[in-house]
Formats: sequence, structure tokens, C-alpha cells
Amino acid sequence: MQKEVLGMASDHAGFEMKEAIKARLIAAGFDIQDFGTHTADSCDYADYAHPLASAISKGELKRAIAFCGSGNGINMTLNKHNEVRSAYCWNKEITELARQHNDANICVMPARFLSEEQCWEFAQAFLNTAFEGGRHQRRVEKISRY
Repeated sequence: MQKEVLGMASDHAGFEMKEAIKARLIAAGFDIQDFGTHTADSCDYADYAHPLASAISKGELKRAIAFCGSGNGINMTLNKHNEVRSAYCWNKEITELARQHNDANICVMPARFLSEEQCWEFAQAFLNTAFEGGRHQRRVEKISRY
């Protein structure tokens, strides 16, 4: 059985958290396609968000996890792409609802405001929660309509 490949991206503010969660994901059996950044040097989140979002939009990757300092900038950038449903995940219930009701395919977390343990808990919730479909399916289908 082939392992799922997860995408990951961050800016400099999310770099350390991305690396910590990436190590845990690899230990849990996932393969990672890391879109960067690869250092803690100051950079722009959009330079890493757009390639990640393109991979999701094209169907090259199914799911991803991303970080920036506040989580806002990278989340806004990711959601500019069709077929990307990036969710701002700052607690477990929000993360689960993003999967259950919105079929979120990218989980974004604010690295400066969450601990590594919280990020790991939310990453697991994101990866282990299924989309409910049903009435939510028609709503999700309307997201990328325009």
C-alpha cells in the first residue's frame, strides 16, 4: 500500500513548527512534499503557498498542512486557488468541523499562537476526520463556482 503524500508549507515564522510537525508526520508513516521555506530567514508566505495550492488544485496532492505566524496570510493566499479549501484551524473542534462540513483539504495553523502539542493534536484531527458529505456536499460544490 502506497503511503499518502502530504504537502507542507510555511513562511519563516512557521518554519520551526512545520519542521516539528513534519518530523512527527514522517514518524507516523506519511511522506511529505515540503514546499518550503527551508530556513528561518525572513521570507514571504505567498512564495510557498502558491506552489502548494497549485499542487492541490491540480490534484497532485490530496491534503496539506501549512503554517505562518498568525495563520492568516498563508490561509488567504491558499484560498485564492480553485479546488483549495484551506481552513484556519486554531482548536480541535474547528479543525474537525472544517473536515466534516467543508471537506477542507489544507489545515492552516498560527505557529506563533499554538504549542507544538496543540499543532500535533490538530494535525491528527485534520487527518483522521472524514468529510460527512450529504447536505454539506452541495455547499462545498458552490465554493469554487466563480
